[in-house]
Amino acid sequence: MSGSPPRSPSATTVSLARLYDEKRANLVRLFAARLRSVAEAEDLVQDLFLKIQALDELEVRDDGSALLFRMANNLMLDRLRGQTRASARDERWRDSQTTTVGGDQVADSPSAEDVVAGRQRLAAMMKTLEALPPKAARAFSLHKLDGLSHAETAAAMGISRSAVEKHVSAALKALMGRLP
Repeated sequence: MSGSPPRSPSATTVSLARLYDEKRANLVRLFAARLRSVAEAEDLVQDLFLKIQALDELEVRDDGSALLFRMANNLMLDRLRGQTRASARDERWRDSQTTTVGGDQVADSPSAEDVVAGRQRLAAMMKTLEALPPKAARAFSLHKLDGLSHAETAAAMGISRSAVEKHVSAALKALMGRLP
């Protein structure tokens, strides 16, 4: 006794590949309506063709249309699940790469134009600092760049606090006059 049920005399078999050829246009129309894209439907039906080819001339009983449409529907659901996962993954990546300010996404890194402009301003600032008298340049550097207070700068330079304020003020005036 074999494991397969006995065939009824009226049952016929049909090649799944041949059935695909007959139903291809119907499959495209059905999935174009569901996916709202003829191109997506064509891709899905092509994937179904590849799956059927891998089954190597499978014969199915009776009409077999239900099996064919079920296979196509499962492929569509797999594709939609994959797209949902990809969208969620892309959204998480975007969230990790940006900051939201007032409901708008702002990139964490400056644009290329801002980088170039910043480098140009820095070069102009350094050129201006090099042209300053040495005490003014050192006072500005210690106070503004190194973060020392006026008193700490005065102690480091061995001058009065008011002299530091005058040197820093002169350096700031020179910088503001040269920077865009």
